Amino acid sequence: MSLSMDWVLQQARPVMPVLVIDDVALAADLARALFAGGVRVMEITLRTPQALDALVEIRRELPEAILGAGTLIHTEQFQEARDAGAQFAVSPGCTPRLVAAAEDAKMPFLPGVMTPSEVLVALEYGYRSLKLFPANGTGAVKMLKSLKGPFTGIRFCPTGGITQENLLNVLRLPNVACVGGTWIAPPSLVRARAWDQITQLAIEARDLAASLEHSA
Repeated sequence: MSLSMDWVLQQARPVMPVLVIDDVALAADLARALFAGGVRVMEITLRTPQALDALVEIRRELPEAILGAGTLIHTEQFQEARDAGAQFAVSPGCTPRLVAAAEDAKMPFLPGVMTPSEVLVALEYGYRSLKLFPANGTGAVKMLKSLKGPFTGIRFCPTGGITQENLLNVLRLPNVACVGGTWIAPPSLVRARAWDQITQLAIEARDLAASLEHSA
């Protein structure tokens, strides 16, 4: 099945967990805990030496999950991530070399932007699903509202600063497809193997989003 980034973000709503995994032995259990809470889409960031092995493990143990590789900042990482089982790629920025690497690896790509000029660059490459990074507090909400006017049809996944407390304020914006967040699987709970608590955090996020949809 050929995936599009727009479809991936639709499946990820309300939240795409941003996972920093430094122990491969915990990777599959972590993914299963999130999946039990209704999370289908997960981003494994390539911030640790174990990240690619964690991708391989989750792909093998939970093939139903939709897995992305995040924090891709070098061109060679795209093919490495694809070989490890990633189905899409996420980067904190958008450069010609990264765009070319995503195309060469034939991976749906979610490039990061922060300013209108960066949105224009991404648009020139044909990207209409974008990551807003960093998305900190009320500033991110103001930026997203400002971007809505000139950039119709663009859908954002704000990441970096999204929490359970500000989730609804961001999700209710019409140009937000989903959010990326680390709070749903914090390292402290992962190290403690608190899988039930992680599942509960996933359920709570989905329930919050459902309350928003029902009140619309």
